[in-house]
Amino acid sequence: MSFLTGLFALLFYLAALVLVVGLTLKVVQYARTPAPLKIPTTPAPTTQSGVVFRMAREVVLFESLFRGNKWTWIFGWMFHFGLFLVTLRHLRYFLDPVPLPIALIQPFGIYAGFAMVAGLVGLWARRFLVDRVRYISAPSDHL
Repeated sequence: MSFLTGLFALLFYLAALVLVVGLTLKVVQYARTPAPLKIPTTPAPTTQSGVVFRMAREVVLFESLFRGNKWTWIFGWMFHFGLFLVTLRHLRYFLDPVPLPIALIQPFGIYAGFAMVAGLVGLWARRFLVDRVRYISAPSDHL
C-alpha cells in the first residue's frame, strides 16, 4: 500500500468520524432543546396501522402539499417520481440476472431524467416568480 493510499484511507475515516460525531451532537442538542409551543396534530390516527397508512399517503402522494399549493406539488412529485424511476433503472448495474420489472422500465429511464430536470426547473422558477418565496430566499437556497 502506497503512502497516498494510506493517507486517503485515513482522511476517509476522519471524515466519517466527523460526520458521525457532528450528527450525534446535533441530535443530542435537538433532544435537549425545549419545545416552546404545543403544536396541535389533530385529527391524528389512534392505531398503528392508521399511522402507517397516513404516513404512507403523505410520503407517496404529498397530500398536505397538494392541499397547500398545486404547482409546488406537481413539480415536487415530478422530481421525486423521476428520481424513483432513475434509481430503479440503476438497479440493473447491481443485479444479475436483471428482474423483469426492472428490465421493463429501462425505456422510461431517459424520460424520468427529463422529468427530474423539469421538476427542479419548476421548483427553482418558483423561487424567482413567487414574490413571498423570493423575499425569503437566500443565495444558499439556490445551491
